[in-house]
Amino acid sequence: MAASIGAGFLSAERSSNSRTYMSPVVLHFTAVLFACMIGLVPSHTRMSFGLLVAAGSSAALIYSALILARVLKSATIDLADRLAYGIAPIIGYAAGVLAGGLFLVGSRRAPDVLAGTLVWLLTVNIRNAWDLALFLSDRRPGSS
Repeated sequence: MAASIGAGFLSAERSSNSRTYMSPVVLHFTAVLFACMIGLVPSHTRMSFGLLVAAGSSAALIYSALILARVLKSATIDLADRLAYGIAPIIGYAAGVLAGGLFLVGSRRAPDVLAGTLVWLLTVNIRNAWDLALFLSDRRPGSS
């Protein structure tokens, strides 16, 4: 939705800055969907599931750290956006790495930590998608 709203707003000059916000929104929704999908595969062992969760969370954690660096460099971003786009995803993916590790060691708390991680990421990302949609719709040509 945010991408379609931004179609009239985005240009070559603005695309670099917009990637700081649009790409993470896509990544976080994809990560939640991927975790749910791999959780539905009945042939996974505790080990294979834990490895996939830990590996995926680690990759997303690194990407989120890069986004945090971009967000912190910008002087125009307010504190709420710094927290929601920068810090909150890092907390979520760190919890995902923890959940993967808990699966690997056979902890009974692993599913609870993973569920909390997914709810956290989904909640933060819904907020970010809404923020992005409002931002883009306010800057669309012809909007008042």
